[in-house]
Amino acid sequence: MPRSRKRRTSSERADVSLDRLIAGWKRTEVKRGVEWTVQPISAPQAQKPYVCPDCGRTVDVGVAHVVVWRADGVLGDSADLAARRHWHTHCWRIA
Repeated sequence: MPRSRKRRTSSERADVSLDRLIAGWKRTEVKRGVEWTVQPISAPQAQKPYVCPDCGRTVDVGVAHVVVWRADGVLGDSADLAARRHWHTHCWRIA
């Protein structure tokens, strides 16, 4: 079946790109019976250093990593977001 040759407008392309970013980035994981929201941060997005809560080492500027916060909303969404932490991707994977 041939592909459609219809071109998308710039607003249609932006909508598709935004939907892909939102759907592809954030995910929910369960670790030790607790639901967590996990959002990967690419190397260009990593603008500040953070301390990884697992290994205690610095997640340096320019290093891809993940941001993790509780997804269950026990303390409320704003409290969960305020308690988010930046983890090395490897540290989160093995935690």
